[in-house]
Amino acid sequence: MCTLLFAWQVFEDAPVLVAANRDEALGRPSHPPGIYGENPRVIAPWDEEAGGTWIGYNEFGVSAVITNRWLDADLAGERSRGLLVGEALERESAEDAARFVERSVGEFEYDGFNLALLDENAALLLEWDGGLRVRNVDPGVHVVVNVGADGEFEIPPERAEFGERQAESARQARQELQPEPGERSAEWHERAAAVLRDHDYGFCVHAEEYGTRSSSLIRAEKNGATSYRFADGPPCETGYEPVEP
Repeated sequence: MCTLLFAWQVFEDAPVLVAANRDEALGRPSHPPGIYGENPRVIAPWDEEAGGTWIGYNEFGVSAVITNRWLDADLAGERSRGLLVGEALERESAEDAARFVERSVGEFEYDGFNLALLDENAALLLEWDGGLRVRNVDPGVHVVVNVGADGEFEIPPERAEFGERQAESARQARQELQPEPGERSAEWHERAAAVLRDHDYGFCVHAEEYGTRSSSLIRAEKNGATSYRFADGPPCETGYEPVEP
């Protein structure tokens, strides 16, 4: 997963709105969203090669989304980051999930990541580069990419040109997605989806062996209901379909 857009505590009827693209090797097998876990019930897609997931939600209203984080140094990456996300989604709150991740990175070494953990009461961004930074994010619109989030970017020198373009796209997307007067949550969600498929931002990736494999829209409502729409392909050419596990 390489691009995450989310609105937290912006709209009264839907405190959590997520829009995210997953970029991956085109030949790597994955399974579309379904029942990832039963106790608690977790709805998520999953990677068939290494296991784990990159995005999902659970019956307690916790959503989790991970992106790669580009680093100067190589980490051992001894354990799949997807397994970390799946295990975080076994927790009853975003705060509990964050505490679990803090323990897990003390036990295992993962490749670099940005991990958003969201529920109605808390939104946390966990940034791992060999050390873990945990920050509570304020109500608002947030954009997470490989080089950072919300204007705080760390760009590796070997990816300087591409990283700078990505950071600028993230700044522009965050500005573009500020709520408009009288805007409803569903309208904002559609605007976020449009940004994900707009090639001017570069979030929908097409390369010879790598690209945007799927796109996800998750909506957690005030009444506790959560819905998920999934595009099983690049969103510029693939429609979003409701996930009905």
